Amino acid sequence: MRARHVIAVAFILVLIGTKLTFFAVPIAEADARSIESGSVDVFQIHRSIKKLPVQNVHDMSFVFPSPAA
Repeated sequence: MRARHVIAVAFILVLIGTKLTFFAVPIAEADARSIESGSVDVFQIHRSIKKLPVQNVHDMSFVFPSPAA
């Protein structure tokens, strides 16, 4: 019975190792433009922020009920 358990655990470990080998997540590469320039266009960032849509939220996080009179 114990030999079967050892074989089953070894088989599961082999399957996990195979999965990690063949289906690994590719490493992301950085954008070449950001590396070359090395600077940030702050004016462009400020212009794009003004164009973002605004959503009004009725936040009631810190509204506490008044004590009963």
